[in-house]
Amino acid sequence: MKLNDVNKGIHKNRKRLRIGRGPGSGRGKTSGRGHKGQGQLAGWSAPSIFEGGRSPIIRRIPKRGFNNRHGRIIKSINVSDLETAFDAGTEVTLEVLRSSGVAKGIWQEIKILGDGNLSKSLAVSAHRFSKQAREKIVAAGGSVIEIAGPAPLVKGQKKAKPASQSASPATGDSE
Repeated sequence: MKLNDVNKGIHKNRKRLRIGRGPGSGRGKTSGRGHKGQGQLAGWSAPSIFEGGRSPIIRRIPKRGFNNRHGRIIKSINVSDLETAFDAGTEVTLEVLRSSGVAKGIWQEIKILGDGNLSKSLAVSAHRFSKQAREKIVAAGGSVIEIAGPAPLVKGQKKAKPASQSASPATGDSE
């Protein structure tokens, strides 16, 4: 590259294209919209999957495979994040994690992972803990409080009925 090629093709103050200003402009008369058809009128814009009226390819191809659309959103936080964000003796709850900025974004459950070191004693409340994270928190003199959340289903397992429905009602017959 040469010094005189550095700004080649960069037009900082380029004039906008004035369409519909006569045949000399190259975009006169129909203003680049062509003759007739649904795209000629003002206000019409095609959807991103539009293919000129035929069935779009996104609708023609078969849909296969697994889509975990309704899965739980689990936010993972490492032990090293807790080390840097909190002082010793702090009670780390879900609200504290969100307000301190450690657990940003959208999530439904929090899982504490064991990456990094922990030297402070913290009382950590979360939905899930990895084995390594649990060991590191307890070794530092802290406590692990597991919050009850919806129990994950094992593949092939049916949802458990509440205890009140599973017990058969007493008939009252005694012998």
